Amino acid sequence: MSANTVSTHKLVVEGLNVRFVNGQKETHAVRDVSFTLGREKLAIVGESGSGKSTVGRSLLKLHPSSTRITANTLQFCEVDLLSASEKAMQKIRGQRISMVMQDPKYSLNPVVKVGDQIAEAYLAHHKASRSEARERVMEMLEKVHIRDPKRVYGLYPHEVSGGMGQRIMIAMMVITRPEVIIADEPTSALDVSVRQQVLSVLEELVEEQEMGLIFVSHDLNLVRNYCDRVLVMYAGRVVESLAACDLQNAQHPYTRGLLAALPSMDNRRVRLPVLQRDPLWLTH
Repeated sequence: MSANTVSTHKLVVEGLNVRFVNGQKETHAVRDVSFTLGREKLAIVGESGSGKSTVGRSLLKLHPSSTRITANTLQFCEVDLLSASEKAMQKIRGQRISMVMQDPKYSLNPVVKVGDQIAEAYLAHHKASRSEARERVMEMLEKVHIRDPKRVYGLYPHEVSGGMGQRIMIAMMVITRPEVIIADEPTSALDVSVRQQVLSVLEELVEEQEMGLIFVSHDLNLVRNYCDRVLVMYAGRVVESLAACDLQNAQHPYTRGLLAALPSMDNRRVRLPVLQRDPLWLTH
């Protein structure tokens, strides 16, 4: 891999393998996954258990210490993530690579006001006064389209809606101006109208701050219209990679099966087809 290859991408992943070790038992959860990420929205899709979230967490080394992560290349800009120390990772997590979790109810501290939590994330990576941090939080809350930021700053997590909670989480993750965001099913718990608001906020921030976005999802219709590229994962492997706009022309039988199982208002069927799996998919 040349230096030029690294410089044109925010992330270069080649041959990533993740094994979870529990006593004598070893589970090979991610197998030989390779991809690059530039200034774009990259979707990773597949069924539950396919390894989507495991890939995202591996980039930040968020797995238990017993987990074995190996790769030919795991490069983030100038940093070799494989050899990076825990101290180095602490500087990367939240500041240069941020992760938006699926449900804000489980990510926000229930006994701390949401504004103070966002300010804490900012102060963890910047030398600034509390008043400066508060001002930055207000700006960030406006940026994620929250009305009356001053009032929302003083609310506790249980006092905000699911959509507002998710926008607060996004504000917390991007207030440090990261270079990469990993969004793990960020809209799956939201209704359709609120989901669109959250997606618009993410898209604005990606374009405005020139970030790279890894969007983990199981919703093929969503990523087809929202993302630039799609990686399709099955049983820990990437079985297909293609432009999101070409998803309808996917060639792999697994991707074709997922698309065929999508309900459609235009093509009414008595039953949706059941995906027929081929053991050969596990070896190719």
